[in-house]
Amino acid sequence: MKLVFLGTAAACPAPGRGLPCVCLVTDQGEVVMFDAGEGAQVAYMRAGLGWNKPMKILVTHMHGDHCLGIPGLLLSMNMHGRSEPVEICGPAGIGAYVRANAEALGLKPAFRVAVNEVGEGRGVAAGRGYRVHACRADHTVPALSYLFAEDCRPGVFFPGRAEQLGVPRGPFWHRLQHGQAVEGSGGRIVRPDEVLGGGRAGRSVGYSGDTRPAGRLAEFFRCADCLVFDSTFADNHAGRADETGHSTASGAARLASKAGVRHLVLTHFSSRYPDTSVMVKEARQHHGSVAAARDLMEVEIEWPDRA
Repeated sequence: MKLVFLGTAAACPAPGRGLPCVCLVTDQGEVVMFDAGEGAQVAYMRAGLGWNKPMKILVTHMHGDHCLGIPGLLLSMNMHGRSEPVEICGPAGIGAYVRANAEALGLKPAFRVAVNEVGEGRGVAAGRGYRVHACRADHTVPALSYLFAEDCRPGVFFPGRAEQLGVPRGPFWHRLQHGQAVEGSGGRIVRPDEVLGGGRAGRSVGYSGDTRPAGRLAEFFRCADCLVFDSTFADNHAGRADETGHSTASGAARLASKAGVRHLVLTHFSSRYPDTSVMVKEARQHHGSVAAARDLMEVEIEWPDRA
């Protein structure tokens, strides 16, 4: 599973920096896209993620730099012969926005487009082996932050136990590892919990969208394996960050530290900062694992027990 950063700018594009858009590509090949700023389809094409993969687009709020890319994406997908459905989730207003653009552009995609207006809560979206939760962010307009959470994995399989219980190597082992009981020697039914260790946690990835570093988000993102957080400003513009409903890099890092997040990625940079090294330096005073996102950067999301 990996994160692909398609756009890392705030408000307006800058040289080498597109508008907010981050894709999480799951092990099953699904694409979960967080926000879709203007020009998202160009960056998506450059990243080579494929036009016909199962996709969800999760919009944090109805500011143009986070949603203007949706019509272009849908048009490009249609031109490339997409057949897989697309699910778009976001706060109130996302439905009217998508419908108005489709009508104005005469867009009648050959694939299904489902639009769901969502609020704060658990399981606002779901796919193969994961669910997405939402929390109210602290911005100047109604906004959401999202947490992608994989389902728990089965525990470690112990071959010796299976052999002792008379289960032959092969398909029966596979069934046990996937939670199905099988018949061992002498007709005895062998349950998965007899040959598996305790369940193992899946991976989790948080995405803040635009927000001040509100305390409720620290709880929402608790122990996430990776957190992508609004870092519009450095400390020299902390007042401006609070005024406009954004965070500084150090504010993001303090929240990540409080939440026990394993790895923090800064994004959504003001064009004031063509060089983000100062923001990384400030953030690392509060959290030990910090990186600044850049367009087309990829980040592998490791399993918690292998990190």
